[in-house]
Amino acid sequence: MNGNLVFTIGRQCGSQGRAIGMKLAEELNIKCYDNELLTEAAKNSGLCEELFHAHDEKPTNSFLYSLVMDTYSLGYHTSAYMDMPINHKIFLAQFDTIKKLAAEESCVIVGRCADYALADYPNTIRIFITGNEDDRIRHLMEIHNVNENRARDIMIRTDKKRASYYNYYSSKKWGDAKGYDLCINSSNTGIDGAVRLIRQFAEIKDSYRQASKKEQ
Repeated sequence: MNGNLVFTIGRQCGSQGRAIGMKLAEELNIKCYDNELLTEAAKNSGLCEELFHAHDEKPTNSFLYSLVMDTYSLGYHTSAYMDMPINHKIFLAQFDTIKKLAAEESCVIVGRCADYALADYPNTIRIFITGNEDDRIRHLMEIHNVNENRARDIMIRTDKKRASYYNYYSSKKWGDAKGYDLCINSSNTGIDGAVRLIRQFAEIKDSYRQASKKEQ
């Protein structure tokens, strides 16, 4: 595939989406950006990294989305940007960093509306990882060392937060299959199986694209 190849991964809480992204990156010898994206965005924007963690994938209803994107198109030296709430500045910094990474290297990006940020980037494979509820709760119980009720609460709250954030900042609906190239239920594949599916899909997509070019 010509150019950098970027895998974006949306994921339900407890579906092991981050682990799948890390394993995929390891096998392809490329970087996986999850919390690492916050570090990059802070470095590129000059904003304090702690602010990125404090506002990470958190929804907001305090400002009009259209104004955020209008400011993005105009640049960061306008009065609108200077007066913008910090959470929107953080979103725009991440938006810019995602585009910068895609221009510079092949990589895996977990969450942060990366699929939307790269909507016009042809070499993006947009993935959504889901899982059966019982499996997701079990994984969360193991990760956080909590009981079933607490794990279920974490799952529900996190998914609600991610959906609200994504639906607010993007023009799509979080988890809607129409918005992704590939949706995988990790309960049916495990981590290794999901990675194999993603790699196979990337090869199929590239082969189909090449064949389509020859037919034109």
